[in-house]
Formats: sequence, C-alpha cells, structure tokens
Amino acid sequence: MAEQTVRSVSEFNNELKLKGFNVFQIECDSNATRIYSRKDFYKICLTTGKSIIHYADRSFEANDTVLFFGNPHVPYSWETISTTYVGYTCLFSEEFLKLSDRSESLQQSPLFRISGTPILTINPQQRDFLNTIFQKMIEEQQTNYAYKDDLIRNYIHLIIHEALKLEPSQNVDHHKNAASRITSVFLELLERQFPIETTDRPLQLTTAQDYARNLNVHVNYLNRAVNEVTGKSTTTHIAERVLSEAKALLQHTDWNISDIAYALGFEYPSYFNNFFKKFTGTNPRNFRLVEV
Repeated sequence: MAEQTVRSVSEFNNELKLKGFNVFQIECDSNATRIYSRKDFYKICLTTGKSIIHYADRSFEANDTVLFFGNPHVPYSWETISTTYVGYTCLFSEEFLKLSDRSESLQQSPLFRISGTPILTINPQQRDFLNTIFQKMIEEQQTNYAYKDDLIRNYIHLIIHEALKLEPSQNVDHHKNAASRITSVFLELLERQFPIETTDRPLQLTTAQDYARNLNVHVNYLNRAVNEVTGKSTTTHIAERVLSEAKALLQHTDWNISDIAYALGFEYPSYFNNFFKKFTGTNPRNFRLVEV
C-alpha cells in the first residue's frame, strides 16, 4: 500500500496517540467531561459532583463521588449538573496497556464490558486513597524516569483491582422502550466508528452482524428495533454512514482510492466502486474529479 496518511485531529488527541496515556485534574481542564472524538482509548474518572452518565443503554445518576470506567467500544456521554465539579481523569490507549501481560484480563473485566457496570460509588476514605493514586500518576507523568510507563500501568491496575472489590452503583434508570434504547445505542456506536483517521486502521464494524455481536444482542432483534424506530434497516444506516465518510475522504484527503476502500472495510477496490456507484450513480474517481 502507499505511504500511510493520517487525518488531522485535535492537539490533545494527537498527544494521547503519541504517548498512549494522559492523566489530569478535571478542575484544571474545561473539556474534561466532553465526549472525545477518538475511539482508541480507555477512560477512568474519579469525580465528585452531581451528574448523569449515559452508558450504552443505561443512565446512571451520580450525586457524590463516583469512579467511572469508559470503554472506547461502548457509547457513553456525560451530563454535568453541579456548578462545581472536581476530580481526575486518566486516559490510555489499548496499545499502552497491551505492553502489560495483564491487559487481556482487563478487557474482559466487568468494568469495561458493555453488559458490565462501569460506575461505582466511592466513600470519603476510598476517595482519599484513589486521589493519592491519581496524584502519583500525574507526578510520574512529568518525570524522566526510564520505567515510568510500567509504573503508571501498575497504578492503573491498582485502581482496577480496588474497583473490583466494590459494589456497583444502583442509581440506574433503564429506558422504558427497549427498541428505542437499543436503536439509540446502535446509532451512537455507529457514529463512534468515524471519522477514519488513517489508512492502516480499517473500519472494524461493517455489517449488522458486527454491531449485534458488539452490542450482545441477536441480529434479528437489532434489525427489528432499528427498523421500528427509524423506518430504515440497520444495513441502510451503516451504508449511508460509510457513504458519507467515503465522500469526505475523497474530498478532503489525497489518499488513493484503493486505500480509501481498504480503510472503509472493503476487501477489494472493485467492491467499493460498486458500492459507491450503487448509491451515487458515479464511481469514486469521477466523484473526486467533479468535487475538486
């Protein structure tokens, strides 16, 4: 393949991609509870304040201190209600943790599974202990110690093990309409697959079966729910979003069409050409020439 090109993302996300890890105080970062555009990092937050956290098909109401575990493959968003909101956020890529021989057990943890419970209520004593760990990670992040990444990974695992000892939060509000719930989760998960930022990391979820498997539901159930709520099939939603991304890549990058096809999950460029022509009436090359 041709030399790989990466689409531009925010400076913060580029820094995370290069280092594989970042930790900071929430009160020092006005964007600490935003929905990040990147899809390749895990997130651990220790926060004090009132908020509502939407995770997959559930919503959690947090009234005091909670410990939250975010998975890049599970859609979530965060509504901050308090006027004051403090704590810490730790972000790390899958690659960063893969250097640890314990990473596989982490990814199977109930803290990160879509069907798991990623939010735990923390008492003052536990908060003081966890505050110390986050502070140590912040301090270590600034040092030149040769093995600081290993040390930080140990701190992450320490937080995870402390969390596994605790009871999950019970402040859960389930959506009343199951079809609306799973459709909302599907649409958000679909959107989280984009934008495609590099040609050497192709789209991972490309079919209705892929999404059903990721959401731990039967594909027929997913299809019925999505069609009932939106009037469109799951496959149509996927195709429309892939087509939108294909147009953006053709217009705003200099990637060759074979690389774009690969990045969008097509096994062969001819499959991509047929797909694009089916929906637009023209092929990718002509579309790019016209748009330019």
